[in-house]
Amino acid sequence: MKQALYQQFVEKKQSGKKSFAVLIDPDKVDNEKIDQLLTLAVAAKVDYFLVGGSLVISSHLDQCIQQIKSCATIPVLLFPGSPSQVSRYADALLYLSLISGRNPELLIGQHVISAPFVKNSGLEIMPTGYMVIDGGAPTTVSYISNATPIPADKNDIAMCTAMAGEMLGMKLIYMDAGSGAKRPITETMIEIVARNIRIPLIIGGGITEPEKAYRNCKAGADVIVVGNAIEKDASLIAEISHAVHSTQNAELGTHNA
Repeated sequence: MKQALYQQFVEKKQSGKKSFAVLIDPDKVDNEKIDQLLTLAVAAKVDYFLVGGSLVISSHLDQCIQQIKSCATIPVLLFPGSPSQVSRYADALLYLSLISGRNPELLIGQHVISAPFVKNSGLEIMPTGYMVIDGGAPTTVSYISNATPIPADKNDIAMCTAMAGEMLGMKLIYMDAGSGAKRPITETMIEIVARNIRIPLIIGGGITEPEKAYRNCKAGADVIVVGNAIEKDASLIAEISHAVHSTQNAELGTHNA
């Protein structure tokens, strides 16, 4: 099984390098919008594209990824909301298990159905413990998953859930407040979770400004994911990318002092 991108995640974490990923929902972009995002992302040195969504009702997932790959060398990771959201044109698949919920279909059921197709896709598979955190507003993922998010102030539950995910063999932990969250995940929760796991930690949902991305990285996030805010204002790509990558520069400066 291929592990090139995952090894990159691990090596970045070990060296203190932070990454910025732009989330693209195929339902919400057309060719012109993708071209705009690509131009801005390449200029801003975005590290990854995540492609997917809770529904993806359109039929141009493959086309969307092919358009990205034709114009940029930035790796494309699938962020699927269902087993049908698999494309052989991507580089890797975040194989999500909703460990924060109690819906067996999203813990293992859908994985059983999709396993043969996923294995034959040729994609690099990254087993990912997916944790939905209450962002103060109903989200598509919470509705579709029929699972209650972890309360925003229950840091101990988040910590224990992430620890359990790691011990069960997950290679990544993805904490998500959901698209359009009114409040992002707190730095306190991020710090407590990051301190108690060794695998890379991805944070997304409700991040609408560079300062928040910076603080999340300082708290222990390894990858920052932004989608909804960029859909509204694509110029944020450069600002957030700079904030995320400047965290590494600040830490290196501290170490060299």
